[in-house]
Amino acid sequence: MHFKPRNWPGLVTGLIILLIAGGLLYTFTQHNAVTATVSNLNLRNGPGLTYTVTHKVKKNSRLTILGEKDNWYHVRDSQNHFGWVASWLVKHPGNLKRATNLSEATIVLDPGHGGSDSGALSIDQKHDEKTYTLTMAQQVAKRLRARGAHVIMTRDSDKTVSLADRPALANTNQASAFISFHFDSSPTDNLGSGTTTYYYHRDTSYELAEDVNGQMNDLGLTNRGVKYGNFEVIRDNNRPALLLEMGYINTKKDFSYIRSTTYQKQVATRVVAGLSKYFNSAN
Repeated sequence: MHFKPRNWPGLVTGLIILLIAGGLLYTFTQHNAVTATVSNLNLRNGPGLTYTVTHKVKKNSRLTILGEKDNWYHVRDSQNHFGWVASWLVKHPGNLKRATNLSEATIVLDPGHGGSDSGALSIDQKHDEKTYTLTMAQQVAKRLRARGAHVIMTRDSDKTVSLADRPALANTNQASAFISFHFDSSPTDNLGSGTTTYYYHRDTSYELAEDVNGQMNDLGLTNRGVKYGNFEVIRDNNRPALLLEMGYINTKKDFSYIRSTTYQKQVATRVVAGLSKYFNSAN
């Protein structure tokens, strides 16, 4: 006796669909699997530094990517743990060996002014503020990237960027921190001197201001401390945000520091140290 299904063509079609779907799923899984190249990688219960760590991913662990949000991957590891990892730490292109809280951070750096907006003029009237804000921000970016952080620049060349676009970039990217670099100018040459750390929103930014400013005491210029500042780039920012005035560009003493590569590197090192302290204490 021979059994012949009444809907044989339908069964064949269904089987073919299942095989194709299975093949697509296998292909998707294969092409969306990555290997962790750093040790101590955190698996978190949400796409961001503020979410709780649920598991530690070992170096060389294979992770299957299930989704992506805010530059974080939703993954499953080989032991069937689910969570979120910072996408830039998976297959990290640099020499980073071990992940840290700082390396999980997305940091927006804002070199003040740029393009048609030159900023303040130096005491000799020959140099623009915009030149040195960019140089200093690039020094900070270099050090942060070496530590594994995800760095976004509001500008990386001499171009015009609106004030509104700067905080918007931090808000859109859910930045862990935003830092805007500037140099002060007094109404009269050689009248002002020193560095100042400004914040606007006390609840989100004061702790960051304290941690960064605390690193600025031995730079050669007077540390004028942490102050409230009503500046658009930090006022319209819903992320932890600072504006740093790192000396008076129209004061002879300060400008000798500002134009110095040594000073720029010292500031960069201290900004990174302050950020590291902030992220370590916040998590």
